[in-house]
Amino acid sequence: MLDSSPSFRYIELDETASTNSFLADYRPLQPAELTLVSAEYQTAGRGQTGNSWESAAGQNLLFSLLLHPSFLPPTRLFLLSEAIALSIRDALGSFLDGQKSLPEGCPDAISVKWPNDIYVGDRKIGGILIENELSGSRIGRCIIGCGVNINQPEFHSDAPNPVSLRQLLGRDTPRPLVLDAIITRFRRHYAALEAQADAAATLHASYLAALYRRTGMHPYRDASSSTPFLAEIADVETSGHLVLRDEQGCLRRYAFKEVAFVH
Repeated sequence: MLDSSPSFRYIELDETASTNSFLADYRPLQPAELTLVSAEYQTAGRGQTGNSWESAAGQNLLFSLLLHPSFLPPTRLFLLSEAIALSIRDALGSFLDGQKSLPEGCPDAISVKWPNDIYVGDRKIGGILIENELSGSRIGRCIIGCGVNINQPEFHSDAPNPVSLRQLLGRDTPRPLVLDAIITRFRRHYAALEAQADAAATLHASYLAALYRRTGMHPYRDASSSTPFLAEIADVETSGHLVLRDEQGCLRRYAFKEVAFVH
């Protein structure tokens, strides 16, 4: 379970503005290699590009990880995004495994919607926000914020497609068990990236295989045009850029927010 050790520190909060903001101000005299902060409630939870994250108090997982990944050059930091996305996806999959009847729109397929949202079918169950601090030419601190919908029975924000584990299973799930499953997987990925030369290629291959809409032509909308187009995923570069192949066989390269999935 999540016990603190010299290399791992776990901080549990009842309430905070956001776990990412807490860690941004956190400056211990003796930093741990990995610090985990979880909260029962966030008063100003954030998603990508300033979006808010809806979460009822005490019902979901709200947590952030503080890392010091000096072994990774800034050009390879997308590996951490892949690692946490796969950790959440695979952990949730272990709780959904064998579930025979899921709600409409939620077939038994958990995927990673580029770059790092977690989807069950066409509905979002988790989101990730990563913030980095440079130290010279290296990353001094990396903060990975995560929100995962666990026991919330219904949602009231204008988010178009949220879903929780409770809605999928019809029952509550102990949140500490889910958190432990996620962090155990992430620490395994992180240690492999630091110690094994081939770990990055293995992780990236798993990430590509887990992508939402991984195969076939699907509609997208370019940020520079209102006209949708059909394309398939050709690749995700090590920088995190999405590469699509359209119907004419042309490759289109996008950074985050430059292209949108059309439902």
